Amino acid sequence: MHILDDFAWRGLIQDSTGIDALREHIDAGQVTFYIGFDPTAPSLHVGHLMQLITARRLQRGGLRPLLLVGGATGQIGDPREVGERVMNPPEVVAGWFEKIRAQVAPFVTYDGDNGAVAVNNLDWTNEMGAIEFLRDVGKHFPVSKMLARDVVKSRLESGISFTEFAYQLLQSNDFYELNRRHGCTLQFGGSDQWGNITAGVDFIRRRSGEHVHAFVTPLVTKADGTKFGKSEGGAVWLDAEMTSPYAFYQFWVNTSDADVSDYLKRFSLRSREELEELDRATAEKPAARLAQKALAEELTTLLHGAEETANVIAASQALFGRGELAALPEATLRAALAEAGLAEIHKPGLTVAEAMKESGVVASLGEARRAAKEGGAYLNNARVADAEAVIDPSDLLHGRYGVIRRGKKTVAGVEIIS
Repeated sequence: MHILDDFAWRGLIQDSTGIDALREHIDAGQVTFYIGFDPTAPSLHVGHLMQLITARRLQRGGLRPLLLVGGATGQIGDPREVGERVMNPPEVVAGWFEKIRAQVAPFVTYDGDNGAVAVNNLDWTNEMGAIEFLRDVGKHFPVSKMLARDVVKSRLESGISFTEFAYQLLQSNDFYELNRRHGCTLQFGGSDQWGNITAGVDFIRRRSGEHVHAFVTPLVTKADGTKFGKSEGGAVWLDAEMTSPYAFYQFWVNTSDADVSDYLKRFSLRSREELEELDRATAEKPAARLAQKALAEELTTLLHGAEETANVIAASQALFGRGELAALPEATLRAALAEAGLAEIHKPGLTVAEAMKESGVVASLGEARRAAKEGGAYLNNARVADAEAVIDPSDLLHGRYGVIRRGKKTVAGVEIIS
């Protein structure tokens, strides 16, 4: 299957400068493309994941990636409808730049004829003075066209600074410089970048006369209309210190049945045949959530590695009595309990009933006692008959954690701090 036909089946192309022309361009020889990320936070989030995986698909299809992290544009930030961005100090942006450059690196390979290249737009933007920027870049941009951009129109009444208004010029110049320096002839991004991307295509045509290509992917949404990429704790980050591998895995496992087939098409690197077979297997056994588990395992492995993913899967099973809790690394166990609900307790001589109440698996001590009497109280997967039994420090995992469970499905944790 041609890579563009595969993209069409997966729903990865919302707009383009011409699919037929792009197909001819790809078929004519090796194409260099670029995708850019601004360091406006210390980490990318799952909203960026589709762009990283799309870059990986394109490289697997024979195209050469340029991964741009915006050391220059990250100091400004693309205009948002919600209002003016806070300007972060250059040294803060520089620190975020290093984090994000390392974060995007594993998604592509850097060897071979189409090996990826990491680029930083600060390299050429810093070389340009204000007069040179206005003469060589600014003169090619009609203000009327810039004002027609949706986000700019929405900000005209509330106010938009010249700094954010001029962001489009900087991004367009990035495409021009990558075309000049690396032979880049294709840019892609999310659909919210369509105005900026086509401005770059037009700028290259005006300044050098060269014809280049672009497409944008659709923004990912949920079937119920709510925003993609949020969990109860907020944004789902790609940085393991901001969103644990366990929480990342659970985000995908909890994908609704209405969304999972669409997400697999867009995020999974499996073939069409493999995904269609997975759809059939899921339809036969919907309660097994085969599609959700396959998606979660693939993406967690891609981002955090196979060993960490194995730990996460083991933790998700062990919490509900289907694995050995004591074998879990402490960091994985703590992350799993944090997702389930982890109560810090400073009281010595804690009873099982008190642990059940403090963790939230029951509402009262009386309810804890009834659960134990009925055989539904567990500490670290061991059934507890006496709710008034004091938890011995030797019973705790890693000397401080207790997994508290009521019945088969209600789980939380306590961390006993001496």
